[in-house]
Amino acid sequence: MNADAFERGRLLARLREAREWDLAVIGGGATGLGVALDAAARGFSVALLDSEDFAKGTSSRATKLVHGGVRYLAQGDIGLVHEALHERSTLLANAPQVAQRLGFVVPAYRLLDLPFYGAGLKAYDVLAGRHGLGPTEMLSPGRTQQLLPTVRRQGLVGGIRYWDGQFDDARLAVLLARTAIDRGAVLLNHCAVTGLLLDGGKVRGLQARDAESGESVTLRARCVVNAAGVWVDAVRDMDRDRDAPPRPPMVAPSQGVHLVVDRAFLPGTHALMVPKTSDGRVLFAVPWLGKTLLGTTDTPRHDLAREPTPFREEVDFILREAGRCLARAPTRADVRSVWVGLRPLVKPPDDEGDNTKALSREHTVIVARSGLVTVTGGKWTTYRAMAEDVLDRCMASGALPRRPGGVTARLPLVGAAPGRSLAEPPGEHLYGSEAALLRSLPGADRWLWRDAESGQGGLSEAMVRFALRYEMARGIEDVLARRSRLLFLDAARAAEAAAPVAELIAQELGRPPGARERADFDALALRYRTLP
Repeated sequence: MNADAFERGRLLARLREAREWDLAVIGGGATGLGVALDAAARGFSVALLDSEDFAKGTSSRATKLVHGGVRYLAQGDIGLVHEALHERSTLLANAPQVAQRLGFVVPAYRLLDLPFYGAGLKAYDVLAGRHGLGPTEMLSPGRTQQLLPTVRRQGLVGGIRYWDGQFDDARLAVLLARTAIDRGAVLLNHCAVTGLLLDGGKVRGLQARDAESGESVTLRARCVVNAAGVWVDAVRDMDRDRDAPPRPPMVAPSQGVHLVVDRAFLPGTHALMVPKTSDGRVLFAVPWLGKTLLGTTDTPRHDLAREPTPFREEVDFILREAGRCLARAPTRADVRSVWVGLRPLVKPPDDEGDNTKALSREHTVIVARSGLVTVTGGKWTTYRAMAEDVLDRCMASGALPRRPGGVTARLPLVGAAPGRSLAEPPGEHLYGSEAALLRSLPGADRWLWRDAESGQGGLSEAMVRFALRYEMARGIEDVLARRSRLLFLDAARAAEAAAPVAELIAQELGRPPGARERADFDALALRYRTLP
């Protein structure tokens, strides 16, 4: 693809055009990006704005699993699991360089666990049908140890292997954004929506401010979608009379904590899954980009911090439960990075009228009397189905004309090509068919960071240049947190890479990052390597 298509000045110029867009989307996470791509693929004119970077919030902080939801099966929600398994297959087919199947092993320390969990996972296979990724198998103690070399052996009576998927969430978000632009949409990060355009009680567009230039932009649109994730209530609050009281909140946030430790704690290519910890929760240990990801928690919060911090008891829980199933228990000193994502737990409001709200499986779509469409909830695996639901609501409300759906079911994302295992350290394999373009950039063999355990992969100068030219990265954090995942893999190494990344930003964008940006990133990297 031509780098000019992603040049910020060109994108801003298109936003300034005196026109009415079919659709304006607020929020560049999984849901907003999915809506933008689906609408653009149907031929609608689309603009999407995000106050921060694409997937800055919840959508870059998932447990990296593309899954049907085994726990929902246990709850009897067959329809939800069936849909998620279908969407899992679609996602893996459309973005194979950043989404692949992964084997999960459930170690068993009681004989009764084998038939109990095995039966449930066999049912998972049946629901997947032709979309299955591999059969569930009962494992001997020896085979369990082969697949999980560092599993605790004392008392092990066997295991169960089943198949699900894993992915790189932030890189998938960028691929969605780039594919939407390729289909004619305009997407701009670091451009905050400051208000809605109201005319006769109806939402007719939005106002925004570009963070870099300070320029204000006004967009007129036939339909506005609020896909701001856990922050949807702030946008909904723009849709009211100045003297009216605040609307009842729609979202109650919950946080999930993740710890990253060295690959040595779980070598190999299989994940470990504990379906029931000592307090009834689920724990995963997942090989991801050369490290081991441990998580997660589900703890209510009463604030909406952009960078939430973990609670001490959450860190203790993950380390304690990981130590119960691994031969060597990880300690605080072993943690390379700790990060937290906020999940939107949805409470559908009762002030919109029965005919304007639709509780749709895990996610909720609401069309207000003003015409503002709000969507929140859900998970990455079903982002595409959520987007179709949103557009169905937009069309049913009369804001958009009817056009056939299903257009993204077989729409490969930019660079789609089979890649190597996501258990391996970052490298060219994450770029799919664009690997040759990456290698053509200056600095393809000059490394800013190399994975210490394997001596392979890492972050090259060319990868930084690619992020700035083709992936709309605008600053140090964009590069080191979401185009490269170094901040999430090893926060100390990310802090060391900040200076050379800043130099490349100065070369590529013609402006060196200021002292404030450098200090902000240093503080962020310190938070990611500091445990409570």
